[in-house]
Amino acid sequence: MTAQLPPLRLTGATILRDGMLQRRSLVIEGGFISKGPRPEVDLSGYLILPGIIDLHGDAFERQIAPRPSAPFPIASGLRATDREAASHGVTTAWLAQCWSWEGGMRGPDFAEAVLRELDSYRPQALTDLRLQIRCETHMPETRDRLLAAVTRHRVDYVVFNNHLPEALEVAERAPGRLAAWADRAGDAPQVFRSRLQAAKDRAREVPRHLCALAEAFDAMDIRYGSHDDPDGETREYYRLIGARIAEFPTSVSAAKLARACNDPVLMGAPNVVRGGSQAGNVSAQHLVAAGLCDALVSDYHYPCLAEAAWVLVDKGLRGLAQAWAMISTTPAEIMGLADRGTLDHGKRADFVVVNEATRAIEATVSGGRLTYLAGGAGARMVSALQETRMAAE
Repeated sequence: MTAQLPPLRLTGATILRDGMLQRRSLVIEGGFISKGPRPEVDLSGYLILPGIIDLHGDAFERQIAPRPSAPFPIASGLRATDREAASHGVTTAWLAQCWSWEGGMRGPDFAEAVLRELDSYRPQALTDLRLQIRCETHMPETRDRLLAAVTRHRVDYVVFNNHLPEALEVAERAPGRLAAWADRAGDAPQVFRSRLQAAKDRAREVPRHLCALAEAFDAMDIRYGSHDDPDGETREYYRLIGARIAEFPTSVSAAKLARACNDPVLMGAPNVVRGGSQAGNVSAQHLVAAGLCDALVSDYHYPCLAEAAWVLVDKGLRGLAQAWAMISTTPAEIMGLADRGTLDHGKRADFVVVNEATRAIEATVSGGRLTYLAGGAGARMVSALQETRMAAE
């Protein structure tokens, strides 16, 4: 594990505290935000903002398999993902792993392998890496196995998916796309079709299955929600069984239902940066402007988290404090993480140092450990650490 930074006072920067940008110092000591005189690092010209908390990212799939036919060891992919996340200001991240009838990298076997590897890697991780299970709904036969895996690996976040209607439509209208889908799963098209049919045949068992999972998640204090709700009716269905988090609603009606019920709405930061959904769904910018989006997640691209905050600022949709809260404070609140998400005294020392002129992230600190360093901020911090070491000697 990376060693913690020595006690330091970061001065001269503008920091985000109490929902406002303020010119004041920030003291870190023993992995937490503290008080008192300490050796100083002059960070004039920089912003110090709370560390980014990413509730859903599946970019790690590309690190494990850059090409579908060229997989690498899971541990190697986790290491690369960890470093990429840190370089983009992420201090806490949920890796979104499918538990799906699709098989391959999205099947239960692979999910359990990722969980095992993550348990082994976590002690040396730079970022607080966790795992979100994206649970396909039409898999009641795997319920005991899923709950055993969730318990064994201390999974704390699950979302329900139902991609079966999409798959059935593809099978009917676009056999070429289905063949490509099957190939990604490592199956022949006819085998993949049989999986589809088996999932479809289990439709009558799904409601009882989801209620049983919800009851178990409540008992284990696991946060859970739904993914890609197409309409308000679907959002209400999941809400009624306790799945309160609305992740990536694909329509305004689904987001409005969530807002009316006080359920947090998560949207993809790439959707904000690109100005629209790559899948043709509702625009995240539109939902933010309408007050229908609470937090942003990396989805498939870590750099977009910080970029999305700046897009919202430049478009006048949010001030910087409010935009940054969508990737730090609010995600912490959604997940009940009282020890992070703000720069208050006693909180974990999770923060990023941003060049005020270029908006580039030049340092990331997670739990008081330096996980990324570059540019002018890097030079200043290295110099200050060297002086501290020499003084101690």
